Amino acid sequence: MRVYIPATVPMLRALVADREIFPLGATAFAVTPALREAYASGDDEELAEVAMMEAARASLRLLAGESEDAAESAAGADAPGRPIYRRAVIAADVPGARHRPDLDDAVVKLAGPVSYNQIASVHVDLAEAEPQVAKAVDVIDAADMGDTDAEFVLGDAEDHQLAWYAAQELPFLLDLL
Repeated sequence: MRVYIPATVPMLRALVADREIFPLGATAFAVTPALREAYASGDDEELAEVAMMEAARASLRLLAGESEDAAESAAGADAPGRPIYRRAVIAADVPGARHRPDLDDAVVKLAGPVSYNQIASVHVDLAEAEPQVAKAVDVIDAADMGDTDAEFVLGDAEDHQLAWYAAQELPFLLDLL
């Protein structure tokens, strides 16, 4: 099954170093039967785009967590540089993903870590998206709670298309960031 795993740049770096990734809570997104039912029309490609955009939104939540961690450690001598505000999604082909009916229609739980050789592609925001993504990180929780102003800010970030990279290009991309 093709799954879309939300990620951040530090997670991508760990993926390259460790040659595998185990997403937070084993959570990913995919075209599930529930997602198909939720849409009156749409082919597999369109539904895959929906699942990938759900993963991109989840990436914002991961970025929010990293941003909080960076703020807490900023006083320390080993404080990392500023967070890189780019959404990232890993597309991978994995067996054993199971739909999570207790969550959204596209949410799946992975059976185990995803190895580098299972990765089909990686999708990352371009540099020009960073200002809007940074603003979206600040309001993601409010948007989730239905704040229309926050949804507007979130929409500005989501208007940016994620750039596509082949798995073998990932180390070179990370060197450029």
